[in-house]
Amino acid sequence: MLAEKTITLASLYKILFKEEPLILSGPCIQKLEESFNFLKTFSNDKIIYGINTGFGPMAQYRIEDESLSQLQYNIIRSHATGAGQPLPELYVKAAMIARLYTFLQGKSGVHKELALLITEFINRGITPYVPEHGSVGASGDLVQLAHIALTLIGEGEVFYQGKKRDTASVLAENGLQPFQMHIREGLSVTNGTSVMTGIGIVNLIYARQLMQWAVGASVMMNEIAASYDDFMSEPLNEAKHHEGQQEIARMMRQWVKGSQCVRKRENELYNGKHEEKIFTHKVQPYYSLRCIPQILGPVYDELLNAEKVLINEINSACDNPIVDPDTQNVYHGGNFHGDYISFEMDKLKIAVTKLTMLAERQINYLFHDRINGILP
Repeated sequence: MLAEKTITLASLYKILFKEEPLILSGPCIQKLEESFNFLKTFSNDKIIYGINTGFGPMAQYRIEDESLSQLQYNIIRSHATGAGQPLPELYVKAAMIARLYTFLQGKSGVHKELALLITEFINRGITPYVPEHGSVGASGDLVQLAHIALTLIGEGEVFYQGKKRDTASVLAENGLQPFQMHIREGLSVTNGTSVMTGIGIVNLIYARQLMQWAVGASVMMNEIAASYDDFMSEPLNEAKHHEGQQEIARMMRQWVKGSQCVRKRENELYNGKHEEKIFTHKVQPYYSLRCIPQILGPVYDELLNAEKVLINEINSACDNPIVDPDTQNVYHGGNFHGDYISFEMDKLKIAVTKLTMLAERQINYLFHDRINGILP
């Protein structure tokens, strides 16, 4: 797959789950070179955070020229202090893709060799060992990104071909050279939202699969119950102006098309004279069967919003400072801050929980003979 400046969820799925390789396009490499060359010239006689100053509360201290390269190595080694179990390899791969796309925006001032080496890691299945605990989020995924950066300079450990190994030997085996610092690459690799974004993207893909299964299972439950099908009808759901509800109802109609197991209300209850005092078949199914569009609709809407936020983030420069060759300036701010992702992932977690609660109620209906009235 040719890597351009932006990437879609569909392309991410292919790279993550189908192992489609990435190739950096000519314009992307050119953008990297422009940003690096501008920063190299611009930073000669100026004070710029993380290039010739300390980090965080030490930003008030100037770093002498002979220590600038060591400064970039120091931030990686000092922050690679995570604890706990390693993050699953798929999440780390997603985080590397997210970091790569931050650099492809051309606003980080990093050397193109860094982006090319990350691409090699992604394509060759070289996955940095990244402990799951220790990051902040408010100041970027510092600890986790530092563990990724540690492997890019030839240190630390990686997972390769099913085994955890020292990075240096894996790089040598693949004919790859550790990255050498140029201007600010140490800070740029460790500072940003790429780990939370990568994890969020994988979880969103899983959640979308769950949604498909939840709709299919819900249709089958209504077939088992021989429900009247008007709860999924277009006129009923168009009467409520929510995209998610209408889309879930449409999906259900598509699933149930041609089924002989659901009933038509107009054929049984709206046809002829009815004198029964008690109807043996339920006039309306239980909420867990009848309210699928209203329950899964908000979940669907949240999946759409989560995709929008995650794709916006991965196609953004979540670095600090921002190096802008277009305006010939370097801007200090907080694009590393993680609230867009953390807010959205909290909402996605609530949505998936809601989906599983619906499934639990449907299972309760299926196995409880006094509720369903039709099964042993």
